[in-house]
Amino acid sequence: MACVSLTFGQTDRENSSSPSLPPKEKFHLYLLVGQSNMAGRGKVTPEDQTKNPHVLMFDQEGQWVPAVDPLHFDKPKIAGVGLGRTFGLEIAKDNPEITIGLIPCAVGGSPIASWEPGAFDKATKTHPYDDTMKRAAAALPAGELKGILWHQGESDSSPEKSELYEEKLHELIARFRKELDAPEVPFIAGQMGQFQERPWNDAKKKVDQVHQDLPKDVPNTAFVSSDGLKHKGDNVHFDAESYRELGRRYAKAYRELQKANAKP
Repeated sequence: MACVSLTFGQTDRENSSSPSLPPKEKFHLYLLVGQSNMAGRGKVTPEDQTKNPHVLMFDQEGQWVPAVDPLHFDKPKIAGVGLGRTFGLEIAKDNPEITIGLIPCAVGGSPIASWEPGAFDKATKTHPYDDTMKRAAAALPAGELKGILWHQGESDSSPEKSELYEEKLHELIARFRKELDAPEVPFIAGQMGQFQERPWNDAKKKVDQVHQDLPKDVPNTAFVSSDGLKHKGDNVHFDAESYRELGRRYAKAYRELQKANAKP
């Protein structure tokens, strides 16, 4: 198996931290996009940093390394456990011959308008969509894109923004599929947190309905419920165990999509 090193103008890491990659057809890649509940804000434990040779991540320096939390680096001081690593571990169980590659690109606090070409996110001084496409261009040659995982919506839960959300999300899915040359790639959206301490307003309910309606409105998409999940004490972000459960639910939704698409 070939050893691949990809950088963004930085020096290579030591060889010991750069794992050998499998053949392209056995390296299944997943794009992780959205805002902070995709990036993850859960408390990291030693178990969350246990390496698994079958689950890798494309790190900030543009190298494939073992996937350990935090996967994301959008806000380094608060990034933590998210749903991505558990999703990868679950999917890796399905076929021991396959290696999973996670491409973390979420940006905390980003409204969907910042997930358009040229858009700038002032809080993080990043271009969420453009940066994602650059990372995808660097990461995807090593494997095959098998799915896009999306968790976002809190920043669009206002009367004005929620009215535009359906159109923007459908456009985003189409744009990802076109520009990544993956017209049928599965797209899975997760439900925002349902926390008693922070009741939903009408705008948030509207955004949620867009998520729930995806499977009937856009081909090869799925919706993942957040029923029963808890927050970390801030009424906004899930706690670590809820992120892990969310990862399991995304994996279940992905498997169901794959089963539905399987040829008889």
